[in-house]
Amino acid sequence: MQRYLVLENGSVYTGQAFGASRPVMGEIVFNTGMSGYQESITDLSYHGQILTFTYPLIGNYGVNAEDAESFKPAAKAIVTHEVARRPSNWRSTMSLPAWAKKNDLPGLTGVDTRALTKEIRDYGVMRAAIVDEVTPAILEELKATIASQQAVAEVSTQRPYVNPTDGVSIALIDFGLKNSILRTLAKRNVNVTVFPATVSAETILAAGVDGVLLSNGPGDPMDVPTAIPMIQTIQDQLPLMGICLGHQLFAIANGANTYKMKFGHRGFNHAVRNLMTGRIDFTSQNHGYAVDPASLADTNLEVTQEEINDHTVEGLQLKGRPAFSVQYHPDAAPGPHDAEYLFDDFLDLIASTKEKKGGFHA
Repeated sequence: MQRYLVLENGSVYTGQAFGASRPVMGEIVFNTGMSGYQESITDLSYHGQILTFTYPLIGNYGVNAEDAESFKPAAKAIVTHEVARRPSNWRSTMSLPAWAKKNDLPGLTGVDTRALTKEIRDYGVMRAAIVDEVTPAILEELKATIASQQAVAEVSTQRPYVNPTDGVSIALIDFGLKNSILRTLAKRNVNVTVFPATVSAETILAAGVDGVLLSNGPGDPMDVPTAIPMIQTIQDQLPLMGICLGHQLFAIANGANTYKMKFGHRGFNHAVRNLMTGRIDFTSQNHGYAVDPASLADTNLEVTQEEINDHTVEGLQLKGRPAFSVQYHPDAAPGPHDAEYLFDDFLDLIASTKEKKGGFHA
């Protein structure tokens, strides 16, 4: 079945439908990863977005239950140049088109994704729709559509839950967390209590945890104002680490500003330099907002890492406090895993902080 991708600037791309056939509208972005399509589609940071894959063949190794980052697709729709209908991999349990159909995920294939990506790079991210017919009303609707300011509320857990072990205890604040964060912490025997995005500092402190991790998530960090006072209180009392959206909220809580990037960083090949050590890691990234470096001058934040190509702020440290953040995903999924050591650094920070305080929680 032929369908159309319509951009708010008037451009139209033709393709063949797969998955769900319902009309869909959202912000269109692109991901440069050669693999990891299932992890990307289920990454809640893509909530509300139409996800374009730049790699020409998507779905060649199928889909399986173990690689999902959430229980259902987070992206509103996916766009590919070619989708594999006959996957080949021993872990595969279903083809991508069959999985998309099962999960009510609209897909479009046969699209010139190279041209589409170049257009997004030139114009910046835009609103887009996948429809059966191109009409003037579609363009008017696209131009009138306003992005949800409740993206985090729409994906965050509504009640606390525990991923228990007998190890060190941390609170993981769910702004749209990836399952790979939980898996990475479980591998380190960390006892995790996941809290909703609206949790207060008082509730976290009453839980008797040893540290706090701010997760990734979708949307504009300025749309999550309730998190700011929580972070400001917690960072003075417990070790804290922020990832992606958590990094941006950590920056805002300490007086910095954020801005919307032209087309963001979405992929698994972003080189990041550690300004403290000179170490270079390749990282997994998915963000459309970034910390404004000019806004850091009058804060107590120190830039620790930056993206090599465009010098985006990739890491921050709060002076005099055991609190830091990174813009990328050290949990990777699907990779690379260069920066996974940051979780060990966070646990070392918790251990040293507890030692200074004279002991461990009972």
